[in-house]
Amino acid sequence: MKILVIEDDRDAAAFLSKGLSESGHSVDLAYDGEDGLHLASTGSYDVLIVDRMLPCRDGLSVIRALRGTEDRTPALVLSALGEVDDRVTGLAAGGDDYLVKPYAFAELLARLDALVRRSQDAPVENQVRVGDLELDRLTRRVTRGGQRIHLQPREFRLLEYLMRHTGQVVTRTMLLENVWDYHFDPQTNVIDVQISRLRSKIDKDFDRPLLHTVRGAGYRLAELD
Repeated sequence: MKILVIEDDRDAAAFLSKGLSESGHSVDLAYDGEDGLHLASTGSYDVLIVDRMLPCRDGLSVIRALRGTEDRTPALVLSALGEVDDRVTGLAAGGDDYLVKPYAFAELLARLDALVRRSQDAPVENQVRVGDLELDRLTRRVTRGGQRIHLQPREFRLLEYLMRHTGQVVTRTMLLENVWDYHFDPQTNVIDVQISRLRSKIDKDFDRPLLHTVRGAGYRLAELD
């Protein structure tokens, strides 16, 4: 996805940019409402992340201005204001979703994915395929080259996440937050152990490996030439 982040707190903007880039997305930054509106109006983005309180022009004003020009790019509003009236106001201004600070980065990613899916009217596919590796979410059946692969629940969840991010570098932090659902020491070897077990099942008896380690970054599931 190509994402525009409009956030005046430079530390927060840098955090978002780094996390989104690590997740395989392209990110542009704007630090005030005027610059944000200009970039949003002249660029082509899949989704906008707009802080509510901005200098020059507040975030809701930016969204109203875009909606006034028939720009329907999905917009996620970020704000420390979390009362019901605040959320209603944000959505009424044209925001498509509203996330209260502080937030979990994994939730932000999930909301962005949902916004883009809705905007593209793209149904979630139950069957995912990478090369000759296939996964069925409903039956929880995994095969490669027509050969059944039996996975433990955690292994299945890990593979599903990797396949949903095919071709992207998936960091250890992303795996901890999305596969294990909690935070702990990122230096723990639990990920290495699970990746090793998964690799032995989906790659060991096949000529072409699909699960790759990206040194210093994370892992990637992809067909490589």
